[in-house]
Amino acid sequence: MRVSGALFLATLFCVTWEKVFWNVAGAVGIADVLTILFLIAFAFEWGAPRFPRTTAIVLGFFALLLVIYLVGFFNIETKDSLDQWGKGMVKFVLHFLFLAAGVAYLARRPVGFYWRALTAFTLGLVANSAYGVLQFVAARGGVNLDHLVLAPLTGGASSINVYGAIGGATVYRPNALTGDPNHLAVMLCIPLLTLLPVYLRLEHGHRLRVPLAVCLGFLFLVQLATLSRSGLLGDVVGLLVLAVPYRRFVTSRLLLVPVGAVAALLALVVWERRHYFEVLVRSRIQTGGRSENAHFQVYDFVPQILHSHPLFGLGLNTFSVYYEFVTGKSNWGPHSFYVALIVETGLVGAVAFFVFLRYLFARLAAARALGRRLAAEGIALAARVRPLAWGMTAALAGTMAANLFYLTMQFYYFYAFATLVLALPVVFGRDR
Repeated sequence: MRVSGALFLATLFCVTWEKVFWNVAGAVGIADVLTILFLIAFAFEWGAPRFPRTTAIVLGFFALLLVIYLVGFFNIETKDSLDQWGKGMVKFVLHFLFLAAGVAYLARRPVGFYWRALTAFTLGLVANSAYGVLQFVAARGGVNLDHLVLAPLTGGASSINVYGAIGGATVYRPNALTGDPNHLAVMLCIPLLTLLPVYLRLEHGHRLRVPLAVCLGFLFLVQLATLSRSGLLGDVVGLLVLAVPYRRFVTSRLLLVPVGAVAALLALVVWERRHYFEVLVRSRIQTGGRSENAHFQVYDFVPQILHSHPLFGLGLNTFSVYYEFVTGKSNWGPHSFYVALIVETGLVGAVAFFVFLRYLFARLAAARALGRRLAAEGIALAARVRPLAWGMTAALAGTMAANLFYLTMQFYYFYAFATLVLALPVVFGRDR
């Protein structure tokens, strides 16, 4: 199982690298290639006649959503819409097959492999964020790092996001290896919220305490550098979820020291350029600008679709085609996952996907219950299972909140995260 294991971990590591793709019959990302190779290896190496019950349920959701999306095909009216629908279907099939196979694969591997999988997913985002820092530094020096590093590999053209200018100084928003700074910020909600409770519950003197604190502080600083309000919204909602079970840590030295270090660094940077940050912050907290209006006005499309195609929508991944006459852009997304869900798949598709999300929360509740049972029996593993389950619950809630005004839950990273969520109670409850 070494080949499939390496491919599985490599997929998790690269799953957020949206810019690393090749135009071969459409945009084929590095995560897509690794997923296909993993699925092939999984098919050849899988010798057990049975799958975990969770995998069977995931395949049931896959079949249900597949039928809904195929019915939505009959609402497609143009060739451009058909092309977009086809691309969306390919991504959907790959994502759900990886989810089902990933849960089955983790279920038969040792507990240590689950931790390696979580580490690979986290380090992939750390590497992504580190590239974002280099991208930002290079841009300040007038160098397009994407052109130097990515263009020779993929042949594509990309660059750091330019927000505007203040006093003659260009304001950059790093997007790293993702397609948008908001994508990066919302993705970072998952490691920040997932690992925070794990960090708080580490034993005194544990070798991972300092590295984990540094990692969380670094990821949060990168998230702030994106200037994303959606990312901060996800953090706030996730922290509210964690506030009840971990309220006793709010005043603990374990939390106050790293938070104080990050705050001191931010205060030093802001104080050196007070006017610059004053103008920047004021521009980000206003609610009447063109960007804000676009995020709110997109919800006006929902009543139109509920009137014309209420049950199955316009067809998966076809929003940009139908509303090009409104937006003026052929690749313009709805800027809200929930708008996309209703517009493209109708009420039936939206209800089905929300049931799937409800299932994710139910499995996390089972993981928390497992942690309580382990704690009652005096098993040390409880100090890992329960914090991880709470962290993933907060990360899922935060990601859902962040997607009110952005569109990332249809991306590959969300299904990688869902794989870790669904496998959590299976892996740690297997011996019981």
